[in-house]
Amino acid sequence: MHKSRLAAFVIDTQDDDLNQAKQFWSKALGQDCKEYDSNNFLPINTPSDQPHIWLHKVDHSSRIHLDIETNNISAEVDRLKKLGAIIFEEKEKWVVMEAPTGHRFCVVNPQRSDFNSSDQVNIWDK
Repeated sequence: MHKSRLAAFVIDTQDDDLNQAKQFWSKALGQDCKEYDSNNFLPINTPSDQPHIWLHKVDHSSRIHLDIETNNISAEVDRLKKLGAIIFEEKEKWVVMEAPTGHRFCVVNPQRSDFNSSDQVNIWDK
């Protein structure tokens, strides 16, 4: 048995500097960006009961993808494969998958601090 839920929306931006994305998205969403020690990621403040929103500097074309957080990446990947998703790329700490619709998303370890205590997670049997 494992748990999973929506963790974050990730705004992939093909830009050398996240500043333009920061200026637009923080104002569009009415939230400030947090300070973060990374040249490739920048979090936007969200209330603790809502998914995280990240700005991510990428080499591929700009798009938005979602992250599914889980306490068991391999079990969640297996569950999603049974639903028709495929593994697109295995990273060191997460797995990039592609839905049957062609949309890419990531399966990640828990990101939100209330993951283990929240009743707002899906519990999956094998």
